[in-house]
Order: sequence, then structure tokens, then C-alpha cells
Amino acid sequence: MKRVLTVGIGSRTFIIDEDACYELDLYLKRFRENVKMGIYTSEVMDDIENRIADLFSEAIGSSNNVVNLQLVRSVMAQLGMPDEEYAEMYNMKKEGYNMEAKKKFYRDSDDKRLGGVCSGMAAYFNMDVLLLRIVAVVSLFFGGAGFWIYVIIWFVAPLAVTPAQKCEMRGLPVTAENMNRFSKY
Repeated sequence: MKRVLTVGIGSRTFIIDEDACYELDLYLKRFRENVKMGIYTSEVMDDIENRIADLFSEAIGSSNNVVNLQLVRSVMAQLGMPDEEYAEMYNMKKEGYNMEAKKKFYRDSDDKRLGGVCSGMAAYFNMDVLLLRIVAVVSLFFGGAGFWIYVIIWFVAPLAVTPAQKCEMRGLPVTAENMNRFSKY
């Protein structure tokens, strides 16, 4: 007979095997130790927990299925670890996992000149940001609508602040390795 626990992960409640809970807790502790993102560590950990909760929800569906050790290890392998030694120790290989990511439109906080609209559009559409900035300036001088469209997008589009949002903006899977690219020390 296996013991099961009710745990909260990413603001959601899951029923999880005791051994799977122990493994997940060890993974999250090790992840926190190795993420090395300074003041952004808590944001990264929140993003990781939310991503784990999303993956658990996708795997078990809306029923009250139990999260088992196999599912926890699958999620750990999919997300990866900033520390390669730990990843090799637990055989976290990503080749067999579907790593599709959905692109979302955000204003880019890293490469913004005025509001980040042009750099966000460039990241979303895989275009050169300089070309978009030139088009924006030209539309500002030759047509009044360009200015108002820019202002509306500036107010409507969210700013990509967290590493997970920056991954989504560029269409990258939200993994530890990709989130580490967008860290600030």
C-alpha cells in the first residue's frame, strides 16, 4: 500500500505518491540551489512550479488521478536542470519529449527604446528590430494612425519581465536551460 499526499504546486492542488513527492521536493531544492539568479530566484521558482503544475494537469487531466514517480521524472526530464551534473545523475534526457512552445506577444523589456513594442514585435514575428523601428518612425511622420497604433499596443501588450515570459515571447520551451539565458545577475 502506497501513501499519497495532497500538495499544492503552482497554486493548484494535486494528489501525489509519497515517493514522487520526495523526488519532486528534492528536484525543486536542487533547482533553487543551482539556478543562481540572485533576486530573480523566487520569480524563476514560481515559473517552474507553474510549469510543473501545467504539465501535471495535462498528463492527469481533470480527473483525480494520482501523480506518480514516473510522471514526476518525466516532467523533471522535460524541464531539465541548470546543473548538468544533476541532470546526468538522474538521466534527464530531453530527446523523447515534445518540447513545443506557444509564442505569445509581449513587449520586450531587454531591448526597448521607448516602450518595447517594436522589439517585442520583432521577437514575435522573427524580424529585424531595426526594420520595424524604421517603419514605426516613418509611419509616425507620414500618417497619424501609426502613432496611435503604437500607443495602443504599448498599453495593451504586457511587458515580458520573467524569464518564462521571455521564453514564450521568442517561442522557446520554458525549460531551465532556456530560462537561464534570460537571467539577470
